[in-house]
Amino acid sequence: MPFYDRLPSWYRTPMAQVVLVGITCFATVGMFQAVSNLGAGGTQDTSLSDISNGVLYGMFAITGLVSGGINNILGPRITLAIGSLGYALYIGSLWCFQTQGTRWFLIFAGGVLGVSAALLWSAQGAIMMSYPLEKDKGKAFGVFWAIFQFGSFIGSVIALAINIRSGQLSEVSTATYLAFLIIMLCGTVSTVLILPTAAIVRSDGTLVKVEAASSVREELRSFAKVMTDKRILLLTPMFFASNYFYAYQGAVNAFYFDGPTRALNATLEGAGAIVGALIIGFFVLDGTRFRRRTRGFLGLGFVSVVTITVWSCALAWQVKFDRTPRTKVHYTDSAYHTKGALYFFYYFGDAAYQALAYWIMGAISNDPFTLARFTGFYKALQSAGSAGSFGMDATSTPFLNELLASWIMMLVSLPLAGIVIWSIKDTSYTEEKTLYVQDVKTGQPTPSVDNDTSSDVKEKEDMEAAA
Repeated sequence: MPFYDRLPSWYRTPMAQVVLVGITCFATVGMFQAVSNLGAGGTQDTSLSDISNGVLYGMFAITGLVSGGINNILGPRITLAIGSLGYALYIGSLWCFQTQGTRWFLIFAGGVLGVSAALLWSAQGAIMMSYPLEKDKGKAFGVFWAIFQFGSFIGSVIALAINIRSGQLSEVSTATYLAFLIIMLCGTVSTVLILPTAAIVRSDGTLVKVEAASSVREELRSFAKVMTDKRILLLTPMFFASNYFYAYQGAVNAFYFDGPTRALNATLEGAGAIVGALIIGFFVLDGTRFRRRTRGFLGLGFVSVVTITVWSCALAWQVKFDRTPRTKVHYTDSAYHTKGALYFFYYFGDAAYQALAYWIMGAISNDPFTLARFTGFYKALQSAGSAGSFGMDATSTPFLNELLASWIMMLVSLPLAGIVIWSIKDTSYTEEKTLYVQDVKTGQPTPSVDNDTSSDVKEKEDMEAAA
């Protein structure tokens, strides 16, 4: 009898596993993001930070193309554990640069992190999008993103509490880096709590579709299918644009504000991401009153309104300054007041944008292997965009140009995403085999796709609604 048959039933549910993955990302990616949001990784050397991030996202993009296949061969738990290791190394390299001036180590650590991050996110995407029922995929994103971004929020609070004591701090302190490093190592250890895919039982009694371990040949063949899927090709502008704006926002944060204020902005960003993810996940994408395609268009409308509103406000502020050196603003200054709200809504909008991208991919398929490949490709393009944006910022491109590039790409991507949403069916159950845990216990055969009738689907939808 498998060990997981002796575990409590609640521990084997999709949401429990999504929460555990969220905890891992809370302690790793969340802490990394908290440091990044301090501006230039807390180093005050924007050029070096841009180079390191450019290498990071370049390696992320390359590895992302194959990370889904690696996840399918190794399994999500091992992939997640390996993927979490690079974050602690990167934080250590930031500390070494601040104390020893080792520039090469920071760039090297950025490259290592790019490889490991691609693995982590492919495993995360496969779990978050394939484990839940179709009606719960928006909620799963909201829960995961809120936990993950709570790491950024807590990390920023730690930084704020430590740095605010001097009020004049320009660089992030050693104590801040040490606190982040310890939390990240705890995140790596937490991956042992993740269960195998075969152990997961959904609320309607179905199991997650599990195939035999994949092979290199199969993954190469399947990757070619991803690259030629018209729906994924239409989503490529959205994938590319989804992190492009981070370089601009981080550069302005480092240029315009002092250390304590950057920490406060990072705290507001974390709070905005949490609120945005929960709102769109629970109340828009998984609203109970509408069919799946309609919910998709409601999500698209929500993201469009937020994107236009927030970035219009950002443009109104950006036209008032350029890269000419200036006195840094403190959060007690009158010039700061509206800027805090802008940084909150930057990440509110980011969470909504990311939620829509994940939700669309999850609506295309329920298969964990397919979704791991989708996530890897998504992260590859996302990271390619990030590498380009950090490269753009490293050449001291005018802030206004960076803003317009980020905003225009997002606006162009949304109508294309709408075309994909139009192609989404109200359920994928008619195209995929469904296996119930009771079938496994009694030895009954798995129902075939051909036997899935419309009445079967309706019955399953009714079971979901009751659940």
